Amino acid sequence: MASILDEYEDSLSRSASLQQSRANVGIPHSGYVNARLEKETPIFNKQRIDFAPPEKINSLVVSCNQLCMSLGRDTLFRIDLGKADEPNQVELGRKDEARVYKMFLDHTGSHLVIVLNTGECLYLNRSVQKVRTLSRWKGHLIESVGWNKFLGSETNTGPILVGTAQGQIYEAEISVSEGSLFSTNPDQYFRLVYTLEEEAGPTPVCCLEIERGLDGKCFIIATTRKRLFQFVGKVPEGTEQQGFGFVFGMHADHLPSFREFPASFGYSEIAFYTPKLRSSPRSFAWMMGNGVLYGTLDYGRPDSILSDERVWVYPSDVDVSANKPISIVLTQFHFLLLLPDRVKAVCTLNGQVVFQDLFLEKFGSLKRMIKDPTVGQIWIHTEKVVFRYHVQRESRDVWKMYMNINKFDLAKEYCKDRPECLDIVLAREAEHSFQNKRYLDSAKCYALTQNYFEEIALKFIEAKQEEALMEFLLKKLASLKSSEKTQTTLLTTWLTELYLNRLGALEGETSKKNVYEETREKFCSFLSSPRNKECLFNNRASIYELLASHGDTEHMVYFSVIMQDYERVVAHHCQHDDYDEALNVLTRHKDEKLFYKFSPVLIQHIPKKVVDAWISMGTKLDARKLIPALVNYSQSGSTQQISEAIRYMEFCVYELEETEQAIHNYLLSLYALCRPDSLLSYLEQAGTNPNRIHYDLKYALRLCAEHGHHRACVHVYKVMELYEEAVDLALQVDVDLAKSCADLPEEDEELRKKLWLKIARHVVQEEKDVKKAMACLSSCNLLKIEDVLPFFPDFVTIDHFKEAICNSLEDYNRHIEELKREMEEATQSAKRIREDIQEMRNKYGSVEPQEKCAACDFPLLNRPFYLFLCGHMFHYDCLFQAVFPNLPAYKQAKLEDLQKKLGATSQPSKAHHRPKDTDATSLGKGQQSREQIKADIDDLVAAECVYCGELMIRSIDKPFIEPQKYEEERQSWL
Repeated sequence: MASILDEYEDSLSRSASLQQSRANVGIPHSGYVNARLEKETPIFNKQRIDFAPPEKINSLVVSCNQLCMSLGRDTLFRIDLGKADEPNQVELGRKDEARVYKMFLDHTGSHLVIVLNTGECLYLNRSVQKVRTLSRWKGHLIESVGWNKFLGSETNTGPILVGTAQGQIYEAEISVSEGSLFSTNPDQYFRLVYTLEEEAGPTPVCCLEIERGLDGKCFIIATTRKRLFQFVGKVPEGTEQQGFGFVFGMHADHLPSFREFPASFGYSEIAFYTPKLRSSPRSFAWMMGNGVLYGTLDYGRPDSILSDERVWVYPSDVDVSANKPISIVLTQFHFLLLLPDRVKAVCTLNGQVVFQDLFLEKFGSLKRMIKDPTVGQIWIHTEKVVFRYHVQRESRDVWKMYMNINKFDLAKEYCKDRPECLDIVLAREAEHSFQNKRYLDSAKCYALTQNYFEEIALKFIEAKQEEALMEFLLKKLASLKSSEKTQTTLLTTWLTELYLNRLGALEGETSKKNVYEETREKFCSFLSSPRNKECLFNNRASIYELLASHGDTEHMVYFSVIMQDYERVVAHHCQHDDYDEALNVLTRHKDEKLFYKFSPVLIQHIPKKVVDAWISMGTKLDARKLIPALVNYSQSGSTQQISEAIRYMEFCVYELEETEQAIHNYLLSLYALCRPDSLLSYLEQAGTNPNRIHYDLKYALRLCAEHGHHRACVHVYKVMELYEEAVDLALQVDVDLAKSCADLPEEDEELRKKLWLKIARHVVQEEKDVKKAMACLSSCNLLKIEDVLPFFPDFVTIDHFKEAICNSLEDYNRHIEELKREMEEATQSAKRIREDIQEMRNKYGSVEPQEKCAACDFPLLNRPFYLFLCGHMFHYDCLFQAVFPNLPAYKQAKLEDLQKKLGATSQPSKAHHRPKDTDATSLGKGQQSREQIKADIDDLVAAECVYCGELMIRSIDKPFIEPQKYEEERQSWL
């Protein structure tokens, strides 16, 4: 027992190495992996435990990885399979001849009940070493124990059920008090709750099972030799610890529900399969005299939880009298029968024996088989040997069994991680549906298989099942990868053809209107599917041809919208005179190019709506590109039509503030044609600044002249500054208009006078209105009576303009007086200026001997200097150096020239023989010239103080250090 799992671990390591070596071989394959290339291990893998018992094995139980076996008469062996190298041996301490009859281990592996053949019962807890007697159980030969999986713990079993050989069912509870100073009996109580009977009277209670269902229901299953009893009752909340008396009390007056079979071999055994620990069992298998009753458990049923029951009858090699079954265990899909010399595994799905393992005679007769409900391992023992079965990949072939019994959903569930098996199931399901004329279901399954596409398609075509064929193609299309473009194109085109054929066949049948609408919706969904969008777009020419060949304009328009081929949609509506819908499409999708293309057609029929649509588009439309449509439209001459064109042009000019000359020119032409009043107001609103006018002045002038709009022409002349032409034309319309034009050249008095003379001549010669002529004199101050007199005829008397002549003479007198007054004021101003100059000449300033130059800080009196009124004093050369760089270039040149002239006058004359009078004259002229030069230099250099004048203000933005000398200056400070 040093290593009870050594052989198993070695077997696993050998299996892993073999699989690794086969994986390294690299067997080439294509498509699905062939399952036969993998190592096919049996589902039930038997292993002999390396253990030689010192005495015969009487009984063996396993639960929760805890194994207990009874050896000989007085020895108990306990092994924690997680620590197999640390076995624990307990002596029962019996001195009589009593032997172990049966042992029962709870689901936690903590509580062990040992039944002796003398009717005594012992108890051993996993945490203690001492066996204790269950005194209250004495005198009863225990056949079965129903453990409480819901209230039990490691120290307390909770209420449990105990079945005896006399058919009695007792309720009991076992508890271990840890750390108690006084030894107390572990059995808390032991009371009778029910007695089971068969036709012959009391019979042993072979098995007991306690389960909990929905809504607090409690289910108790008890078996005898031929009967299976079910006790169902709801335990009140809070009374769980009080036991199961309430459940059995409900059946005190009548027998509970039971199943009975006629045959019996003296005992029976029931096994359960629980998917997860501490959850309710899902299936059962009851071994009895006639065979094995197996099925599922349905906790929702009111009286019996047994469901889907089937009976597996013992085959001929099982002799109930001589070779009768000993034990049964249940797995997920099989139940195993233990016979004296072999083990049979039967599939619960089809009732077929799938496994049979024969044991050698040297091992002895097989005694018992038990399954660990937690780990799932199956244990078998003889008197000499212990075996263990590992259940490996039990569901590997379940899919095939479900498939064979046409339970395809379950078959797919158990092979979803094995694509090669899933493909077989789908193909079988598809074929089964096809044979049963469920063609749509068949198509859906066929689309998921790897069967040849052509064969399947031909199969539906031969059966004339076009709808199923379409379903198959749709599913196949959905399963294609994005890289399979050729297949996608083929299926898409074929489906389009099939849809069109079907719609064409259904369209005329009124009885199938609903089918037609449903098919139409499916076709529209197919065309608008995002998955098919790319393929349909790339092959839209073919789709258009198919739609056109079937004359299906409705779906052609729908497809065009999906493909965003709005040009085709609008053209279709225009061809069918549905201009409103065409405009709706344009308005909805706001495509500028389509507006430019279809506007010439639409505006001929729905002008107002088209202009409204243009206005709603706003700046998105280029009005210049719409002018051809408007020109073509307005040539019909209808006032209403031209009004719509004007409305849009006005929107562009006033709302969008368009500056394009073509737009303004076209608006001018429309105004000139239909709205002269609006023409003049538009021209006036545009203003008189030629740089801000957006229409062509020459075009506007010609247009107004052609249509006889003289006032508009006058306005254009004014804008073009052709005032003479404006006045000439205005005189033909209105003298007041001519007067307003004559005053426009404000800066050119000569032109103004000329224009007013034109007006005066017109008034005198044409209108012969002397009063109006005199009014012209008063309107323009440039005209005098003498300018107008030549226009009057000789016979006009002076009385008509005597007043004007008098007014003119008075004006002359006033002007003379004003000139005299100005001359006197000028004489006085000249006198004051002469006085100021004389005063300035006599002004002086004092300079102290210690005064210094403001620029060089040296004594001032050492060199020629300047003294300014502000008090600053500079040497001549210092002031010159400060002022010269800041003088303009022409002044710098003049200053250099004056200095050269000054230097030339200071040199002595080279002539030695000059007449005396000549020399005197030359000297006088030289001194006068020298003084003048010095004065000119002073005017340039000493015009203002360099610190207080404008020179300092102008130099405020100049740096203190010139950029060229900055680096040198910076280095000097380091």
